[in-house]
Amino acid sequence: MKKNIVTAVLLIGLGFTSQAQEISKNAIGLRLGDNNGFGAEISYQRSLSENNRLEANLGWRDNRAVSAFKLTGVYQWVWEIDNSFNWYAGAGAGLGSWSTTEDNGSFVYVAGNVGIEYNLKELPLLLSLDFRPEFGGKGYFQNNYGSDIALGIRYKF
Repeated sequence: MKKNIVTAVLLIGLGFTSQAQEISKNAIGLRLGDNNGFGAEISYQRSLSENNRLEANLGWRDNRAVSAFKLTGVYQWVWEIDNSFNWYAGAGAGLGSWSTTEDNGSFVYVAGNVGIEYNLKELPLLLSLDFRPEFGGKGYFQNNYGSDIALGIRYKF
């Protein structure tokens, strides 16, 4: 019985490590969502290893009611679903600043991230769809919570 358990654990471990995924060394582009007016973010991804990367996003908002910016950094783990599809999850933090005609302030927050991406083989493009909850942001986020769903398009190099 003990031999069967050890064999099963080894086979499962081999299955997770033998998946040849392909994440690009660098990718830059846009992350397009709509949370609290942050409709567009400049997004940069940097691979750290075969299945880990850092993502940095700079978002801005400017309308009649408020102007704001936020900078978010997320550490991500990437897993292969199928040949060109990956899913990822991560955690990070960010900071921002906002101003209205009556008030202004700055804020810090922690963020999570989970999503799916498609790595185009024919073109140097990476398409993604993700969800990012953000906690903190005192003075900016209502009830100290904000989240968004965003579509990303990035150029791989």
